[in-house]
Amino acid sequence: MVKSTDVLYYAVHVGELRNIIQWQTWHQPVHERKPEQEAPSLAICFEFLDQTSRSFSAVIQELHPELLVPIALFYLILRGLDTIEDDMTISPDEKTPLLREFHNYTEKEGWNYHGCDRKEKDRELLVQFQNVTEEFRKVKPAYREIIKDITLKMGNGMADFCHNAEHDVNCVNTIKDYDLYCYYVAGLVGNGLTRLFVESGLANPVLLERPQLQESMGLFLQKTNIIRDIKEDSDEKRRFWPKEIWSKYVDKFEDLCKPENREAALNCSSEMVLDSLSHADQSLFYLAGLKEQSVFNFAAIPQSMAIATLELVFRNPKMFEKNIKITKGEACRIMMQSTQNLKLVCEVFREFTRKIHKKNTPRDPNFLKISIACGKIEQFIETIYPSQDPKSIMQEPAAPIDPTSKEGKDKAAAAEAKSDLVFMLIAIFGTLFSISCLMLGIAYAFGARFDVAFSELTQGKLSKPTDAGAAQSIIHKYDHGEL
Repeated sequence: MVKSTDVLYYAVHVGELRNIIQWQTWHQPVHERKPEQEAPSLAICFEFLDQTSRSFSAVIQELHPELLVPIALFYLILRGLDTIEDDMTISPDEKTPLLREFHNYTEKEGWNYHGCDRKEKDRELLVQFQNVTEEFRKVKPAYREIIKDITLKMGNGMADFCHNAEHDVNCVNTIKDYDLYCYYVAGLVGNGLTRLFVESGLANPVLLERPQLQESMGLFLQKTNIIRDIKEDSDEKRRFWPKEIWSKYVDKFEDLCKPENREAALNCSSEMVLDSLSHADQSLFYLAGLKEQSVFNFAAIPQSMAIATLELVFRNPKMFEKNIKITKGEACRIMMQSTQNLKLVCEVFREFTRKIHKKNTPRDPNFLKISIACGKIEQFIETIYPSQDPKSIMQEPAAPIDPTSKEGKDKAAAAEAKSDLVFMLIAIFGTLFSISCLMLGIAYAFGARFDVAFSELTQGKLSKPTDAGAAQSIIHKYDHGEL
């Protein structure tokens, strides 16, 4: 059902409404899922995929048939793992072994979990997790091994951080801790996806030799989400911003969301954005190694959304008051650009990087570093897609034309003809203007009443009176008699 607030919003933002209509009308999926051929358990898995993340669900369901089910199950498995980690009501004694053994449960027939808090939005996924395990056992062994390996590493990493959180409320103390946490929950995802892409033959194997590119993809997304979700995480007593950063601006983490500390909080968020921007250029580099269009779309759309989200939260005080997101109309515009080629994705990055640079202020202690980071992204894009055509730059200037040659004489004749035409038009309009002035002067000398004509025209009387009485009334109206 359409909300009245949405109607009012799109009545003012017609361009965004146009983006939504264009996306829904003209977007053609590279591949289409075939629900009629799916087993009941797989259909349930895709229902959970829609419930947990509509944005990811849409791009996953357009993937190449070879990767559609493996990546859908990979997402649900990691979502289940993440739900257990985020649930603060589960005791550490129960949570730690769950996280460390979760990779084994993915193949255990009939396994599910009912211990999550009923308020957890993805609790039902774990309650009916037997559908995921049933479908996962049908996946090719090579894909299963990759997914289990990433789940094992991620589960152990999450368990380590949960253990640290028991003894230190600021479990993410340093930027190094922050990078390690983001690596466990997102960098490993980039690594796993890359291995799936290469195993399926839909990506360049050279990507496996550049682990920093794989990790940057995940870290860029995760760090952006952590910045955006500051208010929600603060309300849920979760702390992912490193103490090394926030302690420069406030005494306590909770102080970031207090109105009296708004300027300090904005400066703190700027440093967090700066840290996230350091992964942007490598994310673009990674996209160049994806060979199949649906795989490119799957990877490119979240990256474009991430740079747009960074621009949204940068120097935005609303992020400390509520959870803010890109509008649907803006998201549709970004998706249209990000599902074509790398050049247009680079244009999206260029657009939002320039907006960040424009919002940057000298009052911010990170002003210079953010300007440099934005310049670095633009410089990287310029090396891939120069804004000027190299051929036109290298072209030698044309030699001067000899005025005595045929070409020179023709050019001179054309210039002279153009000049003559201009002078002729000036003469014609000048003559017409002079004759008009002369005729008006003669009419005035013979008693023409221009004041009467002007008065009647201003009253909207453009035609001649139809009867003599009306004409006489006009004469008497303006006749002042003999002087």
